[in-house]
Amino acid sequence: MLQTDHYTTASDFINVSEYLRINAERFPDKPALLYPVRVTYRELEEKVNNFSAGLSSSGIKAGTRTLVMVPAGTDFFILIFSLIRIGAVPVMIDPGMGLKAMISVLSDLEPEAFIGIPKAHLMRLINPNIFRSTRIMITTGKISLIRTASLNNLPGISNIHYVTHPADAADMAAIFYTSGSTGPAKGVIYTAGMLKNQIDITRKQFGIGSDEIDLCTFPLLGLFAICHGNSSVIADMDMVHPAKLDPAKVIKNILDFGCTQMFGSPMVLNKLAEYGTRMQIYLPSLRKIISAGAPVHRNILESFRKLVPDDAEIHTPYGATEALPVTDITDSELLLIYSDQHKYEEGICIGYPVEPLDVKIIGITDDPISALHNVTPLPVNEVGEIIVKGPWVSPGYFKRNDADINSKIRDFTTNEKWHRMGDLGKIDARGRLWFCGRKSHRVITSEGTLFTIPSEAVFNRHPHVVRSALVGIKPDGSGLKKPVICIQLKPGFHPTKKLLKELIELGNSSGITKGISDILFKKDFPVDPRHNAKIFREKLALWAAKRVK
Repeated sequence: MLQTDHYTTASDFINVSEYLRINAERFPDKPALLYPVRVTYRELEEKVNNFSAGLSSSGIKAGTRTLVMVPAGTDFFILIFSLIRIGAVPVMIDPGMGLKAMISVLSDLEPEAFIGIPKAHLMRLINPNIFRSTRIMITTGKISLIRTASLNNLPGISNIHYVTHPADAADMAAIFYTSGSTGPAKGVIYTAGMLKNQIDITRKQFGIGSDEIDLCTFPLLGLFAICHGNSSVIADMDMVHPAKLDPAKVIKNILDFGCTQMFGSPMVLNKLAEYGTRMQIYLPSLRKIISAGAPVHRNILESFRKLVPDDAEIHTPYGATEALPVTDITDSELLLIYSDQHKYEEGICIGYPVEPLDVKIIGITDDPISALHNVTPLPVNEVGEIIVKGPWVSPGYFKRNDADINSKIRDFTTNEKWHRMGDLGKIDARGRLWFCGRKSHRVITSEGTLFTIPSEAVFNRHPHVVRSALVGIKPDGSGLKKPVICIQLKPGFHPTKKLLKELIELGNSSGITKGISDILFKKDFPVDPRHNAKIFREKLALWAAKRVK
């Protein structure tokens, strides 16, 4: 049952913590969280009400930038809803980016408040200079730290309604940092209106009803599930390092609680599919699967499809921290498209734009674009740069005017901003978007421009190849590069002269890759910790440059 009645009555508010209050009124005894602890909507609302008062008494108020370093769980959800209710600005950073990158990010952030587990506070004690602006420090643990209050000892209120901050749609509601897997980590500004629109569109686009049991593998979407009125199961996994997940534990979560929907990166789906297939496991309750964060390849869709009912839907939306979802498509259509094994050489089909979002393809340039009238949309099936505009697209980055200049295009006719996704693609005659790779990863040669996804698809056809990566090395004065294909082989296979010859012949058989003569073998590619799928091509290019004469 879709919650149309729920959202009609809630249409007059902007502060998304009100979703929790409404859900607590509608079904107070329903579990908001099922695992690892059971918390009803009434209990969660009471805790948020009390914590809002406690945090407010500590000095956190509307607009206070508050760094939150607490793992997904009961405390995390209570904290985020409480901060939003106050009107404070929760800031979330992916610890998977590494300590060095985090310190760099925090130096620019200048948080006014810091709430974290004791381990997170150690970073503050070791690097006090980056917390000079922080005047409020709170720990969620039982360990006492200097100048740090305990979250559980903050004064709360009982049986008194904490008044929700009346947010304006343009107010800064949160800052979510990108993972740094496709460039330096940046703080993406989420406005109150953007956050509300994102919650509403995910409910509508994926047909999410209030009776869903959600498997939470990503904290932000766990917040959405509570706003949608779902009951959430926190997956038994390290969400900071999802590549380390034990598929047996996650599948047990699904079976034990009868999860009806889940989000998982392609890497998570692949691990579950491999284990489920090997153990002959069936997941009868799972009806909605959403996978994003990296391209979802045909073999993953086919393998996971065998674990779930015929009427289950596997959605593979495209987007980024700055705009999600941008497009959507389900596996039923994708598997028809990819029945032709050479389809990936045209790019990866990532679906139809999610209305009312606007998507355009424009000419590729690395220069800033100051105004929309300076660009001309490209025709159907021509590869260019993807730009988007819509109600759940971020207006900009926190304290990164340079990034705003390079990523935003002003439409002076409507006074709106378009966001440059940093990705390359095309729109086909049916209105579907196809992804061809990151703009910064294209390789401009004397013969033309090579895009990563189509080029790599040629070499991925070889049965011994698990994946390949196109990189460019040794730029000359004109900016042209020499293309190199790096190859990762499947377990049990090793580089040989015969294999090298076969790969060169394979490359020459396609007009896309004809003439690429430099092929290198690497046991493992450097990849991002969050999705374990995005290849750090900059690192790979440096490695390749030392080996190509």
